[in-house]
Amino acid sequence: MNSIVLVIIGALILILGYRFYGAFIAAKVLVLDETRKVPSEIYNDGKDYVPTNKWVLLGHHFAAIAGAGPLIGPVLAAQFGYLPGALWILIGSVAAGAVHDIIMLFASVRFDGESIAEIAKRTLGKRIGFITSISVIFILIITMAGLGLPVVNSLYNSPWGTFTVGSTIPIAIFVGIYLKYIRPGKIVEGTIIGMTLILLAVIFGPQIENTALGHFLTLNTKQLSVVLALYGFCAAALPVWLLLLPRDYLSTYMKLGVIGALVVGIILVRPQLQMPAITQYVHGGGPVVGGKVFPFLFITIACGALSGFHSLISTGTTPKLIKNEKDIYPIGYGSMVLEAFVALMALIAATALPTADYFAINSLPDVFEKLNLVPKDLGMLESLVGETLSGRPGGSVSLAVGMTYVFHNIPILSKIMPYWYHFCIMFEALFILTTIDSGTRIGRYLLQDLFGKMYKPLAKKESKFNLIFFSALMSVTWGSLLYSGNISTIWPLFGVANQTLAGIAFAIGTSVLIDMGKRKYTPITILPMIFISVTTITASIENIFDNYIPNGKTVLTILSFIILAMLIIILYECIKSWKKNWNKYSNDKILTVTDNI
Repeated sequence: MNSIVLVIIGALILILGYRFYGAFIAAKVLVLDETRKVPSEIYNDGKDYVPTNKWVLLGHHFAAIAGAGPLIGPVLAAQFGYLPGALWILIGSVAAGAVHDIIMLFASVRFDGESIAEIAKRTLGKRIGFITSISVIFILIITMAGLGLPVVNSLYNSPWGTFTVGSTIPIAIFVGIYLKYIRPGKIVEGTIIGMTLILLAVIFGPQIENTALGHFLTLNTKQLSVVLALYGFCAAALPVWLLLLPRDYLSTYMKLGVIGALVVGIILVRPQLQMPAITQYVHGGGPVVGGKVFPFLFITIACGALSGFHSLISTGTTPKLIKNEKDIYPIGYGSMVLEAFVALMALIAATALPTADYFAINSLPDVFEKLNLVPKDLGMLESLVGETLSGRPGGSVSLAVGMTYVFHNIPILSKIMPYWYHFCIMFEALFILTTIDSGTRIGRYLLQDLFGKMYKPLAKKESKFNLIFFSALMSVTWGSLLYSGNISTIWPLFGVANQTLAGIAFAIGTSVLIDMGKRKYTPITILPMIFISVTTITASIENIFDNYIPNGKTVLTILSFIILAMLIIILYECIKSWKKNWNKYSNDKILTVTDNI
């Protein structure tokens, strides 16, 4: 299949989904009200609650939700062929992922910017709120470790890559100070300066490889795990305007620019998708993703179609920054549609590679040897980018190689392919790190909410001790899991945990709609909730009995049983609540809960 056809079809489906289904949810289901006061206006504290320009906030929100999922998931799922992944990305994002995101963002804005656990508490009671709080923190820790893996796998022993990615942190801090104190409100200026400095970091990256700095930045996977946890701590503890916001919105322009360039490259080169539409691995036994296409496609491709992690962003940093309730539509629904397009581009880049080269990169050498495949262009690509590419599983390297493969066919660009490859690696790392910083900050909120109920001084948001303590606690927990794990142990658990959270968020979102008197619209949340819950439960059971127990993975078995139990308990409690409240409120009557909804 020609890649251009898939690009055009995908873009049309996503645009129409945003224009019609998204607008219907915003106007008819949620009835967004631009005259209503929002949390950033009521609680403006200059730290967490800050009224933020719609486009800056869209950049932050998109950067925060678009982590590893839209890049890594589609690349890993390419082993099933390009068709299953493309269908799930396009249908899943419009009918499930974007609905999930906009409803949870709306609910949090109406509940004073509160977390998903606090929303559960207010709509379902203290007991289920407490269970949700424990569940979300547990799942978030696993998710953060899973998101860190692609960064570690793409940057270890790569001083050029580590330098370019690391440079984005001081650059973001400088831009934050520039926009706050030097030239307040001059967003275009700040963006141009920040993007220029980031591009210079890529250009000068090779110059540091043989220097003392290059030696210092040649890190192994364990060292990188520690560095990532330290970065998460800083992002969670520093004021949101200093690091989180400028880094995230700069990353968004970088991301969209690269994806735009990839679209142009595909139009110019018109590469054929070399991976078959459907491979034999849909029946299981694949070297990249274990299990059959159902259920494992739907937990492998998460953020690009549907991701529970998004509910943490939608009920975390973003609702505290919304300036106008009308902004919920483009930020909540629109960001997910953009992310789905990114996921589709990642899938195209991966499947444009020769099939044998794709498996050589994404399989360990001993596994690839058993496939009886002969790499086609891998040697040429390794020479082109100046890196060893085979046996680097995790998806990030094969994505960068896939994008390089597209562009190397343009003669005028062939000589700068090493820069382009490392630029793509930085581009991917920016995607993921913006999720890590937001996720760690959200974990700080959740831990403080939980511990603050047990000991009241820990609930004080203005306390510097609390800020540092909970930022450190969150960073250490997920950092420890990342430090001790690898792609084969963490990623399957990450997929299940992430989609379990999506099922929980849909259940809570349904409760919010019922409490609003919007019961006739509940199928928009109940149907995707049923699908993803059945999928996740099936994947958990297959992981436990076909993989973890036979291979003696006791810790993963226990964690999987805990996640499974959490989902079942919360779904059960939600269904009980729905039956109780179904006829309590009439349709289309806005319920006032402590003047929130």
